[in-house]
Amino acid sequence: MKVAVSTFTVRGTVRQSARWKQAAEAEGHGSVGSWLAGAADAYLQARARAGMPLPLAWRRGRFTVQLEDGPARLPGFVSLPFGAFRGTSSGSGVRACHRYTLVYLPQGRIVATFGTYGQCKALASDLARLWVRGDGSEPVEDPTRAIQAHP
Repeated sequence: MKVAVSTFTVRGTVRQSARWKQAAEAEGHGSVGSWLAGAADAYLQARARAGMPLPLAWRRGRFTVQLEDGPARLPGFVSLPFGAFRGTSSGSGVRACHRYTLVYLPQGRIVATFGTYGQCKALASDLARLWVRGDGSEPVEDPTRAIQAHP
């Protein structure tokens, strides 16, 4: 099975580089990059186990949402695996709508609707913790309690 790979450039001081190389060698990694990938994953999993919300990077984008009238491609904000748009399950709202909806993007499923974009981001951060603890395809526990905990 082929796995998609992403590449990152990491900058560090000479002292950091030496420590990273030493740690990678000691743990049997073929490169500092593979060691750093494992270290980053371990860090995110530790945050999730501690109940700390994951910081998500949001950007503007378009995504498909399952609305009441059927699927629609809407503009909004994206931080995989979530998206948020201005509007409700009825459709995209106008500026005066004052409602934002959080969407689970792989399925285009609406998760919750709030009065502010910030509330969508907060819930997405809490829900991301549930996905990180598992393999990322499905949450490891039912997200209903996390959703109900948000105003």
